[in-house]
Amino acid sequence: MAYKFKAEEAFTRLKDVVYQVGRTGAVTPVAVLDPVLISGTTVQRASLHNADQIERLHLHLGDRVSIEKGGEIIPKITGVDVTQRSPDASPIQFPTECPECHSPLHRMEGEAQHYCINSMACPPQIKGKIAHFASRKAMDIEGLGQETIDLLFEAGLVRNLTDIYKLQKEDLLQLDRWADRSAQNLLDGIQGSKQQPFERVLYALGIRYVGETVAKRLARGYPSIHSLRSATLENLIELDDIGERIAQSVVAFFKQPDQLHQILELEKFGLKMESVAQESLQNGPLSGLTFVVSGVFQEYSRDGIKKAVEEAGGRVVGSISGSVNYLLAGDKMGPAKRVKAEKLGIQIVDESQFISMLGK
Repeated sequence: MAYKFKAEEAFTRLKDVVYQVGRTGAVTPVAVLDPVLISGTTVQRASLHNADQIERLHLHLGDRVSIEKGGEIIPKITGVDVTQRSPDASPIQFPTECPECHSPLHRMEGEAQHYCINSMACPPQIKGKIAHFASRKAMDIEGLGQETIDLLFEAGLVRNLTDIYKLQKEDLLQLDRWADRSAQNLLDGIQGSKQQPFERVLYALGIRYVGETVAKRLARGYPSIHSLRSATLENLIELDDIGERIAQSVVAFFKQPDQLHQILELEKFGLKMESVAQESLQNGPLSGLTFVVSGVFQEYSRDGIKKAVEEAGGRVVGSISGSVNYLLAGDKMGPAKRVKAEKLGIQIVDESQFISMLGK
């Protein structure tokens, strides 16, 4: 049995609402509050998430608002005491243009967030993309933290991802408080990042909805940036764990001329735009073949047999379609897939036939 206690509540005044722009262009409203002590810490800011939240609370400047900490950590406004509202208080109006670059904001159908679509010229988006690119789980460029990024951006030395690889020591030595050793350390980190594998480069590009796991999945299904660029929406959805929203985001990313130019430039600087195993995959016994895997197997786990297909140059997708070559059928496979495969003329193989196809 578990007990969930009511969160501690406090009241304070809403002084202002400011708007933060993230690396994806998402504009997030943040409430600026009179300081108030709650759950052991002093709170002065709280996220309002999006325009719908502001409208739901019907917020006005100067309102007396109630604050809680979601999960005892994240401050949030839970209500407004309208009896304390001044008659001349101004309602909060969500902006129609980016607070940083003044480009029009766009709200995608079915989403609550507003976005600045000026992705290649909006300063916080550029700096956010660079910080993500250089982060430990992406290109892991030691020395290129947020403070350094801000400094390089303000000096006009870095305005996009490719500029990182154009930096020279003499450029860095002109910066305030930079010496030979710190400059060389950063350049060594940048040079070392060229050894990161393709899936990390793909994650580092900052494609919306493409996190670490999705980047690895895409890199297995399309072992080079150029094959991924050519993939259609239908091709991508066929991959395991890739839904329509992710597929739409990937297709839209590669339709942007600025992004394509940036990828080509990064490739010229030596970043790995294909998997190391690309050549062996192309020459594998299952090269160019597409499989659907269904059921339970004796010699392999489900993940193990998918890995075996991919290591032999094949591709695993999640659903039966005309582009599938084989249905790899294990025990307890659902009848619907078999019926559909037979209707489309797709060859059905069992585990022992599959092992023979591998040449084992």
